[in-house]
Amino acid sequence: MMNKAIANGIHLHYQQSGAGPDIVMLHGITGNLAIWHLEIVPALMPEYRITTYDLRGHGYSEVPPTGYTTADHARDLNGLLEALGIERAHVIGHSFGADIALHFSILFPERVNRLVLVEPAIAALIPLREHEDWIGWKYWREKLESGGLTIPPDKWYDPEYLVRSSVSLPMLFGFRKGRARRAGPLVRLMDTTSAARDYCEVAGMTLDKIAQVRLPTLLLYGEDSVFLGTYDYLREHLANVTSVLMSGSEHFGPIERPQLLLEHVRSFLGESQTAAEKLNSAQAIAESA
Repeated sequence: MMNKAIANGIHLHYQQSGAGPDIVMLHGITGNLAIWHLEIVPALMPEYRITTYDLRGHGYSEVPPTGYTTADHARDLNGLLEALGIERAHVIGHSFGADIALHFSILFPERVNRLVLVEPAIAALIPLREHEDWIGWKYWREKLESGGLTIPPDKWYDPEYLVRSSVSLPMLFGFRKGRARRAGPLVRLMDTTSAARDYCEVAGMTLDKIAQVRLPTLLLYGEDSVFLGTYDYLREHLANVTSVLMSGSEHFGPIERPQLLLEHVRSFLGESQTAAEKLNSAQAIAESA
């Protein structure tokens, strides 16, 4: 039976696995919850209750015509937690899902224990990538050209055009590289909704707001990521951050280096459990005195 919950007025498909403290995981644009179930969920579910879900417009979730900014998605997540009775959780996001996770921590900090951001791009940092010598433009075009698509010169630096182009080809990035996929639903997502345009919207997650985040945050990027400028900015401006560059990884850490990612996530979340145990112990001592 497919699990769906009404969150922020739409139906979201979700799955829950394991038992223990809550973790919620968010996938990136044009992906789905499956990215987490290859290795990450099976490894963590003995210790945590894990909720994964398809973002609006993705997978088996509802496809409304608008509402695809990080702020909209953050409100979806808040509604999902309310529907599932989850008061607080560790929140882990990859790529655009990491952008959403960060925006969620700004809008609803009381619902987040610890925050894990894997390769966020951050719309407010688009100026870092607007210049034509940003390595990501060339990387993106070459990936698309390897799938048989020629990008017109006037679109070389157009993120909305490149996002739209990416969904119509066989998977070129991540764990299904070189394999065919059902592109139809994603093409419709880009053609019939505001998703591609909303992807580039700051939507209130300004650099000032990001600097005010005080939650313990683990920042994970690949050593070969095209978003290292964003990595440098965030590790300098997030107040309570642990930053890591993962060897042998470009952008898809959960599938390129899952064991290394798990090592860092376990250590980071384990610090939270240790702190909670110390607090419980201190409270027990105080109560018995």
